Amino acid sequence: MALLVLSLILFLGVHLIRVVVPGFRQAMIDGIGRPAWIAIHSAASILTLVFVIYAFGAARSEPIGLLYNPPMGMAHLTVTLMLIAVICLVAGFLPAGHIKTKTKHPIVLSVKIWALAHLLSNGEAYSVLLFAAFLAWGVVMRISLKRRQRRDEITLPVFVSAKYDLYAVIIGAVVWALMIWRVHEWLIGVAPLPMLAS
Repeated sequence: MALLVLSLILFLGVHLIRVVVPGFRQAMIDGIGRPAWIAIHSAASILTLVFVIYAFGAARSEPIGLLYNPPMGMAHLTVTLMLIAVICLVAGFLPAGHIKTKTKHPIVLSVKIWALAHLLSNGEAYSVLLFAAFLAWGVVMRISLKRRQRRDEITLPVFVSAKYDLYAVIIGAVVWALMIWRVHEWLIGVAPLPMLAS
């Protein structure tokens, strides 16, 4: 669990630089240039994400009990919410349709839905730690983005076309279906629905 805590501090810390140390990013860009900063930040994001995945796997092998026992049917609710989360995630990377303009920050919303959905169906201490940490990150990021918007540091997405909503739904549904089918089990070692366990 200690390793998981450390990995989450590092990963979420990398993604909270603008919140915790507002001037650090710009100082780095001024000092080494934007391309170099993007490369360093991207590398740190990937490495710390790999660390989180490794630490989570290690924590799962420890004899840690349940903090709570999720009610029956929560796995199905989690899977349903994940469809919404994946659609929002895809929408965040596409030009703005209605989904992106209405949600304002669809990727952050996607992470919050993902975390909340998994908290509903996972009561193990390591799972609660992981998903609660990401949910807290999402809340902090949403507040930070709202404040930056008020200071005119960022602008909200401008609607381009509803066809990007269709793309987000189709691509999101395909990714979601693949995750349910086998990908989640291959990556995490757990079938999203108990009946799908091999």
